[in-house]
Amino acid sequence: MSKIRIEHEHAVELLNRLGNRIADVIIGKKQEIQYILAAMLSEGHVLLEDVPGTGKTMLIRTVASSLDCAMGRIQCTPDVMPADVTGVSIYHSKSGEFSFRPGPLMNNIVLADEINRASPRTQSSLLEAMEERSVTVDGSTYALPRPFLLLATQNPLQFEGTYRLPEAQLDRFMMRITLGYPKPEQEVELLSRVRSQEMLENMHPIMLAEEVVAMQREVRQVHVDTVIKQYLVGVAVASRGHDAVRLGISPRGTLAWMTAAQAYAYAQGRSYVVPDDVQSLALPVLSHRIQLKSVNRADSSEVQEQVIREVLSSVPVPVQMSGQGRGRRA
Repeated sequence: MSKIRIEHEHAVELLNRLGNRIADVIIGKKQEIQYILAAMLSEGHVLLEDVPGTGKTMLIRTVASSLDCAMGRIQCTPDVMPADVTGVSIYHSKSGEFSFRPGPLMNNIVLADEINRASPRTQSSLLEAMEERSVTVDGSTYALPRPFLLLATQNPLQFEGTYRLPEAQLDRFMMRITLGYPKPEQEVELLSRVRSQEMLENMHPIMLAEEVVAMQREVRQVHVDTVIKQYLVGVAVASRGHDAVRLGISPRGTLAWMTAAQAYAYAQGRSYVVPDDVQSLALPVLSHRIQLKSVNRADSSEVQEQVIREVLSSVPVPVQMSGQGRGRRA
């Protein structure tokens, strides 16, 4: 893929159009859409955790339809094997050679539907792809296309026939997002225009894959003041000492928080991160990264979010920054 450069103003315009397009289909979830766009720009992955029927899969399909990117879908069930996800090597008897037949993981945007229904062995096959952007099949390593974004869904209420995601894999998701039910007036609007499927079929891409990759490069240049970094670390340290927490936020979590904040600031048209950026992203980026000492599994997400709120309230928010880098373009 050839490297292109994209002006920040043009990038913000494209991102606004993309966000509005998705919001036309997924009603009343503008904040959650901004989270997903921030994850995409910061090369992170997203876990959508909610009850059935709240639009998780439709949201992911809308994102994919709005980008000029290839999409793969993995319908996770206990009988899905790692080779069904990553791909297989096929032997050709005439030539005496093997060729690689890619699986659905070898796409730009991958939907792993009901990921907690896949066996632990299959779940683990996603780890290399999520962390290293590659898959290894029969000793050969294949790079994933860029951009690469894994969007997984899971139902937090139904545990029969599911395999809980291990902490190591949860930590590789940049964000965990809950959509929740729409407000009554939003649900009325949804009923008044039941044509989401038709809208998807008629969608044309707003953004090219090359433009997404160019934005990802620019996001890395967004300035993060030392005071902001100290605040991120302060929250992480406070989480490790919380009475209800067995294992607090890891350095990987702190880095993910900062990277997501850079992307969030970039999408807002700024070349520097402000405290509001990190505050806005705290719950989706941090809550799934802490392990609690004792809690009912069904209530764990709510308790984790409450703990993060308590930790945030215990660490002073920076009100003044040095200002270095504010005049620099992203």
